[in-house]
Amino acid sequence: MDAKIIAVANQKGGVGKTTTALSLTAALARQGARVLIMDLDPHICASIHLRVYPEEQQHTIHELFTADPAAWPGVWPRLILRQEEQAWDVISGDVRLAEIEGDVRERPNKGFILRDALRSVPAGYDYIMLDCPPQMGVLLVNALVAADLLVIPIQTDFLALHGLKLLFDTLRTLNKALPSPIFYRALPTMYDRRAKACTRVLELLRSKMGDAMFSSIIPLDTQFREASALGRVVYDVDPDCRGAQAYENLAKEVMAIW
Repeated sequence: MDAKIIAVANQKGGVGKTTTALSLTAALARQGARVLIMDLDPHICASIHLRVYPEEQQHTIHELFTADPAAWPGVWPRLILRQEEQAWDVISGDVRLAEIEGDVRERPNKGFILRDALRSVPAGYDYIMLDCPPQMGVLLVNALVAADLLVIPIQTDFLALHGLKLLFDTLRTLNKALPSPIFYRALPTMYDRRAKACTRVLELLRSKMGDAMFSSIIPLDTQFREASALGRVVYDVDPDCRGAQAYENLAKEVMAIW
């Protein structure tokens, strides 16, 4: 598998996680990349945003976690929903992921299910985007272990820094068991340059994280809400708005990593 795996995660909700996963997917596609986005969040926000309703799908991401590994090559084609009008494909989320801890309780190496399954994903993708759940558990561990890059959206608000601490505690624990550290970059989101509090948080993040932070900064932009209401991504609403341009810049930064 040649695709790079990008996990978008933060253990605090409301920081722009799903918006980042969707917008970055679209921005990479606009750069000519072929992208597959997978909804790992039991809240299924990414799926609904893309007008992919899990209750209407015969096959969802839940099947990947519960299938026998020998069946994975045959499972992938059933899961992937081709988006003819877009330059990316989707794998639907599933509310049953909220119960996945019990479903895989007796399974050996349950933290590596996704990493191992991705080895048999159909060829042709440049990137695979994982929209992760905010809660620590087997799903988030699977995503972090599988990822070549962890993108951490951080709302430029002091309360959001607590979620960052939780995620870093998780990374430290996982890194003790992994052969190499999880590679990550932080992404400031919901930035309002008129608010002094936002500016202070941004300065604090830059001083603490240095090169571990993207140069791109995602501003507040009402076009994200407009896109969400329409079941579209921001580029379908206004490709020239500030938010769209910021994710365009982020996509170029991501592509330059490899």
